[in-house]
Amino acid sequence: MNAYRARPNLIPWPPLLLVGLTLAAILLNLVSPMALTFPGARPAGILLIGLALSIDLWAMRTLHEAHTTILPNRRSSHLVTQGPFRFSRNPIYVANVLLLIGMGCVSMNGWFVLLAPVDALLTHFLAVRREESHLLANFGFQYETYCRKVRRWL
Repeated sequence: MNAYRARPNLIPWPPLLLVGLTLAAILLNLVSPMALTFPGARPAGILLIGLALSIDLWAMRTLHEAHTTILPNRRSSHLVTQGPFRFSRNPIYVANVLLLIGMGCVSMNGWFVLLAPVDALLTHFLAVRREESHLLANFGFQYETYCRKVRRWL
């Protein structure tokens, strides 16, 4: 049996990365403050956090309604192509990056903004590529067709 068919990953990397990089941004700011000082940073951050949480909730509700897992280390039982998955194959991960940037703007901590692309890069290599192999092993041509229509991130 193909290892990717059973589950994409043993470790739920995306939520761990989000928490770890949040803590890293806070600690780095204590050691070496990097203030964001552009006008409107806090209102922009509030909007980004609201957008991120909205995307997250929409994606989670869509996965729940499709009767498949929300957890990134569990087997997908259905290929979900509706809801926010019409616009991005990884809307929750896009929301994680937006959330980090938004937290940086609200807290005026530039480390969040610098670590947001690190989150995207690590998520791509630790989770997305394995999840794509998992979905391809489980859904084959249907997943390939979906990939041709919908971008990986944005």
